Amino acid sequence: MASTVSLLQLEDTLKKVFVNLSPELKISLGEITMTVGASDYVTVAQTLRDHPELAFEQLLDLCGVDYSDYKNNAPSAFSDLPRYAVTSHLLSLTHNWRIRLRVFLLDDDMPILPSINDIWNSANWYEREAFDLFGILFEGHLDLRRILTDYGFIGHPFRKDFPTSGHVEMRYDAEQKRVIYQPVTIEPREITPRIVREDNYGGLH
Repeated sequence: MASTVSLLQLEDTLKKVFVNLSPELKISLGEITMTVGASDYVTVAQTLRDHPELAFEQLLDLCGVDYSDYKNNAPSAFSDLPRYAVTSHLLSLTHNWRIRLRVFLLDDDMPILPSINDIWNSANWYEREAFDLFGILFEGHLDLRRILTDYGFIGHPFRKDFPTSGHVEMRYDAEQKRVIYQPVTIEPREITPRIVREDNYGGLH
């Protein structure tokens, strides 16, 4: 966790470097989050890496986020936001500080964002993972295909509306001598602990 002085110094540097952009900056839990528009994403990423006063040489992580629950249950500040976002965690070895870069995707039905693989090549697998699990497309990625689920997998399992049991299951069919897909056959189960759902369980009243 960075010191308060370091975070404030980084915040001031970001405001100076991106004076024409005026990005949203928020300090929380010892980290700073910078939110930018999708149209500025690549330019901001390039500047974060190349500007000598920032020098974020390393992309540590990139992931998708589904804010659909926020639309229904969270504070009103999130109610009008797009459903999907991409967050990247960056490290500057030169200045010994970190930043979280967040960008919201404008189209809930077709979430798409330019790839930053040419800026940090570690984005390659991270973007594939976000595509696989959230269905986020990264324009310009040279090998955007599933990385964790099976090639024939249907849907994107980290989306909030994806069922816990999935849509299909696979098994080996001895007659066809191959793996086949079929509708899920798992029966829904009661997952509430018995002691919670029965007042007199174990002699308790």
